[in-house]
Amino acid sequence: MPRTFTGSPVRDLLALTSRPEVISFAGGLPAPELFDADHLREAYAQAVSRRSLQYAPTEGDPDLRGLVADRLTRRGLPTGVEDLLITSGSQQALTLAVTALLEPGAVVAVEEPTYLAALQCFQLAGARVVPVAGDEHGMDPAALAEVVERERPELLYLVPTFANPTGRTVSAARRAEIAALADRHGLWVVEDDPYSELRYRGEPVPALASMSDRVLYAGSFSKVGAPGMRLGWLRAPASIMRTLVIVKQAADLHTSTVDQAAAAVYLKANDLDEHIRGLCAAYRERRDAMIAALPSTVPAGARWSDPDGGMFVWVTLPGGVDTSELITAALARDVAFVPGAPFYATTPDRSTLRLSFTTNTVDEIAEGMRRLAAVLR
Repeated sequence: MPRTFTGSPVRDLLALTSRPEVISFAGGLPAPELFDADHLREAYAQAVSRRSLQYAPTEGDPDLRGLVADRLTRRGLPTGVEDLLITSGSQQALTLAVTALLEPGAVVAVEEPTYLAALQCFQLAGARVVPVAGDEHGMDPAALAEVVERERPELLYLVPTFANPTGRTVSAARRAEIAALADRHGLWVVEDDPYSELRYRGEPVPALASMSDRVLYAGSFSKVGAPGMRLGWLRAPASIMRTLVIVKQAADLHTSTVDQAAAAVYLKANDLDEHIRGLCAAYRERRDAMIAALPSTVPAGARWSDPDGGMFVWVTLPGGVDTSELITAALARDVAFVPGAPFYATTPDRSTLRLSFTTNTVDEIAEGMRRLAAVLR
């Protein structure tokens, strides 16, 4: 009998919100009008060659690995080419890490709430997921210490910078405590970091991976480049890299050679940092528009996050409302959000919902929030 798995309500909602009249705050999608399409088109044209159409090393294109290593090093995470495995998006990086590190029945600790697709990945691996409490400053190290003592997890998964779904960022002090816990208990950590370059205020926080050799660091080109390229990377300690390479060989031999070659050409010929500055300027305005509209959108007593970066605002409604019961009414008014319950590993807070501000313009956000107010208020 085939095994049964839970689907993604976010992916299901994307199908329902494909009508052009729907203003969707549901998917965590980059703004397509901000893609650097012209320069990417030029990069692909230059990249297509006999070499880029051939099979390639599992570890990835050496030029691309070198360019990614240099970017990470400049951002405060010392990285060599040998530390990196190129993956088909950071989602594959997580899947490879889970396959390499976990046996069925293993315990995984996660922040509460957490990235939905990570929960699906752990379910697929047959792991038991245990939540760790946090607050507006991210995961609570004291709560993590209790979970480690009680549950003996083999892996900790978290998105410490502008987390999906909450937008929260774990402070530098808490990261140091989490890293020390991982070292002390021999705990593997997966640091999922697709959003940290999308910072709109405040100073960057050091990567958790810069504080411990127990951390596997997953990054992505999807949020700052283009998600359709499906390019990510996994920075991992030498002690586990060989296993990860073997697992990837079994998964897909190697990530698309043409996409890797195009990304390498693009990074050599263009200033990605300048492009990211443009993204941050646009997304900052969109975040500000959503935050400014929230008081007139939600009922009195509601609470919401005010993220320093990333893509998401997390809302908690008062009065025991189940937001999954509101989505039909929202779609009837041509607006969409994601109910919060699926982001919880165990007992959900059904009064929560996630809003993404990146996909829509400031004017579209204003109109979408007016439509949403008619549902939430």
